[in-house]
Amino acid sequence: MTAVEVAIKNAVIAAGRLHGDLNTKERVIEGNGQVDVFGILARLDVPLLFRPLEGLLGAYLNDPAPGILVTTKRPLSVQRFTAAHELGHHYLRHNPSLDDESILRRSPFMASRDANLQEVEADSFAASFLLPQWLVVLHCKRQGWTTADFTSARVVYQLSLRAGTSYTATCWTLARYRFVNRLQARELSKIEPRTIKQSILGRFKPSNYYGDVWELTEADKSNVLHGGPSDIFVIRLKENAGAGYLWRVDELSQAGFSLRDDSRENASLSDTVGGPVTRRIVAESTRQQDGKLSLSEARPWQLDQVASRYIVDLDLYGAEAEGYSRAERRFRLEAA
Repeated sequence: MTAVEVAIKNAVIAAGRLHGDLNTKERVIEGNGQVDVFGILARLDVPLLFRPLEGLLGAYLNDPAPGILVTTKRPLSVQRFTAAHELGHHYLRHNPSLDDESILRRSPFMASRDANLQEVEADSFAASFLLPQWLVVLHCKRQGWTTADFTSARVVYQLSLRAGTSYTATCWTLARYRFVNRLQARELSKIEPRTIKQSILGRFKPSNYYGDVWELTEADKSNVLHGGPSDIFVIRLKENAGAGYLWRVDELSQAGFSLRDDSRENASLSDTVGGPVTRRIVAESTRQQDGKLSLSEARPWQLDQVASRYIVDLDLYGAEAEGYSRAERRFRLEAA
């Protein structure tokens, strides 16, 4: 086994050990389907501060005491990976480190023989810690995905959103767990997220592609999704239009969303047999918020008689601002 392979193995084992020590799996299953790296740093009493860093994504310092800095100038998924990378430096007892954009360009688990072993360990720790194999399995069970589905960039992208990881890191982590092979991971990682977003949105063209694009189904009901204030949601729901029941898209504005597209799929088949259709609703967030995306299905002439409801809990605050993380502020309040 090469030195790089040993470093990767040590990092993966260390990430699993920390999850075990903190009982992370049970917390994630009962929670929102993400590893709360900011909250874990608070529980470990490792100071984490967000600052508008110039030329750096993050830093790990250990003198006179351990501490972590993460930039405010990148999206939440990058902030999470950077924080997990710095946590790896801390947990693996590394020397202080100043980490720039190169941590995003390196492929976890695919380092060259002459790579910096400390950085190999931190990269591998971060990828394994944020997306352990049991978390992939959890989301597969929730969404009904199979291994074959991970050949689709859209599915890998949706997994990355729910796990709170970057798309590229998710590709390579899936290869590590052999959900895809290395060639497939390489080809998937070459696909730009913007291209994936365009394929999901279809005819709707947003003013920009900064926000993420979520594909929601019945499988996401009652889940908590963490996104940003400009995210777009493509919701597919069965609608009993033949019986007069329609999803009330007018309720979107009350929840802070704008309706961007509204159509029905398989409508011609439904007209023939009188069965339900699939309602495809595209909603765009209009503000930073913490709340619910809620829709009800009712007959227009009997709005008080709701046949079914679709509710998804959302945290759309996006990237962490300067100072302590939201998770750490909650932790401090609870401990007070």
